[in-house]
Amino acid sequence: MQTPDPISKPITIAGHWNFEYRYFAGAVASRFFNEIKINRRIMGTRVPSTGRVLVPARSFCDASYERTGEWVEVGPEGTLDIFTIVAAKFPGLPDPPFVMGYVTLDGADTAVLNYVRGVDLTDIEAAGNKLMAKPRVRAIFSDVREGRITDFHFELIAPI
Repeated sequence: MQTPDPISKPITIAGHWNFEYRYFAGAVASRFFNEIKINRRIMGTRVPSTGRVLVPARSFCDASYERTGEWVEVGPEGTLDIFTIVAAKFPGLPDPPFVMGYVTLDGADTAVLNYVRGVDLTDIEAAGNKLMAKPRVRAIFSDVREGRITDFHFELIAPI
């Protein structure tokens, strides 16, 4: 039996990040967030060669690396594609449990991540089983918007 090489042995390094920062969103992301903030609408960008509509809006296609062009309004309704029920407390997030999900909005070809509200989480396993049916949701915009993804959330269109 050969002894493991100590250089290859995995290590764990503890750390904690807690800092303020400013993020330059760029032209495309700035318009995406300003459309949410000012016009209460979600916009995507179209890939000219394929017609794919990317949401959140991007300046380049993730598949072809082609520059996107036309701006397209999507939603406000869509389908909950995948989700997680968050059961642990994280700084800056709501008290658990809550649902985060990727939603493909009507007219879009990619999904956007956000909170999903209106889900009865008294029985988390039952809620998860119901959400697996990919329910329809609607974007609900906050009364006060700051130009952030949290300026809207999703709610179930019909109770499940």
